[in-house]
Amino acid sequence: MADMADRFKWEGRWDQLKGRAKQMWGDLTDDDMDVAEGNMDELIGRIKERTGESVESIQRRLADVSGELRDRF
Repeated sequence: MADMADRFKWEGRWDQLKGRAKQMWGDLTDDDMDVAEGNMDELIGRIKERTGESVESIQRRLADVSGELRDRF
């Protein structure tokens, strides 16, 4: 049962993270987000491809957002 609860928490956070990523990087499309579904490395690669931003910068920004979301749950 705890695994199910953890999965739902992750899915909820992932949905919120996707929304925040689309706000921060307006070049992301719904297709980008669908392809990256649940895969942080894929999301980072998509953002880098669309924006040219460094991987380190993307990781820092996503870590900040992830921390904010984690603190809310």
